[in-house]
Amino acid sequence: MNKKQLTDEIKRTGSFLCVGLDTDIKKIPAHLLECENPVMEFNKAIIDATAPYCVAYKPNTAFYETMGAKGWENLQETVDYIRTKYPEKLIIADAKRGDIGNTSAMYARTFFETMGVDAVTVAPYMGEDSVKPFLGYDGKWVVLLALTSNKGSHDFQVKTLEDGKKLFEQVLTTSKEWGSDDTMMYVVGATQSEMLAEIRKIIPDHFLLVPGVGAQGGSLAEVSRHGMTKECGLLVNASRSIIYASNGEDFAEAAATEAKKLAEEMKSYLIEQGV
Repeated sequence: MNKKQLTDEIKRTGSFLCVGLDTDIKKIPAHLLECENPVMEFNKAIIDATAPYCVAYKPNTAFYETMGAKGWENLQETVDYIRTKYPEKLIIADAKRGDIGNTSAMYARTFFETMGVDAVTVAPYMGEDSVKPFLGYDGKWVVLLALTSNKGSHDFQVKTLEDGKKLFEQVLTTSKEWGSDDTMMYVVGATQSEMLAEIRKIIPDHFLLVPGVGAQGGSLAEVSRHGMTKECGLLVNASRSIIYASNGEDFAEAAATEAKKLAEEMKSYLIEQGV
């Protein structure tokens, strides 16, 4: 999926919501455990319920890896289900990969060729040669970690360097030369929204994947105010607040309600910005 297609889907739906499929078999409704494949029953129901209100899905691979081979099968089945039934949705593998060049090339092959996702999250710490292999695929995206929403982000990411830049600013400045705003997005946590204005001075046109709205308490209004571009330029992710909105038999309906609520708020910000 290229940038125009993603932007068109945002305009069509009036939403820039990404639903995180962080499916934990210990948290899904108990009645699903009686099914042959509880994870897929849960994921299919969540996807079908939220598809009208989102533009992207983001399965976090850790939640599938924990189940071993069966988890990887479920992850592939989830990707295939979205691709077949909702081909207009962006699929992001939240895998946070990044290694020496030949290893990164294998990770890129895994997610883009074998699994068939549209985007993968990548850690920048090892530098350009660890990221470049992911950029060699048409219509695919690198989502580079820049400024994350967790408390530990302050251990390194906001440290000031000798030239006065913060480390995350150096990551943005350097890495934007590796690709383009058609091939690279950046992770910027919603709990760091006060820094979005400065981030937009460095990368005015790139899409940002913004976790931290919902269960982590980030402000959608602040993210939209400081981070939105003329093409929107935002994918705001919510995971737990949507997929675990209920642990009863109404779990899918509850997820739809939460997704719709966020989408309606997003639509108002898109209208305000004239997107």
